[in-house]
Amino acid sequence: MSSPEIASLSWGQMKVKGCSTTYKDCKVWPGGSRTWDWRETGTNHSPGVQPADLEEVVKKGVKTLVIGRGMSEALQVPPSTVDYVKKNGIDVVVLQTEKAVAEYNALAAQGVKVGGVFHSTC
Repeated sequence: MSSPEIASLSWGQMKVKGCSTTYKDCKVWPGGSRTWDWRETGTNHSPGVQPADLEEVVKKGVKTLVIGRGMSEALQVPPSTVDYVKKNGIDVVVLQTEKAVAEYNALAAQGVKVGGVFHSTC
């Protein structure tokens, strides 16, 4: 299964190729995507992305995980979260969301089993 391309990104809106849903924040992995609902894990901009936010994508067998910190990089990614991903043998890339989507799409186009979590506002 290949990782779906992020078809479009604008402030507060993301579309994943092959999916009719418009996401605000989303998780993607080989063969699927869904809304990233921060309320599920109590996530806020600070301290930011928690291992619990990434667990679902990590379990999908990805080789690389791309984290989009938002358009203005307001979403924090603590070192403990990066360590969690690395301890699972997964490469992790943390970037501003537009750059993160470009990186994710480039990896997906190369056939890499890539996953991502993306914040599309601040």
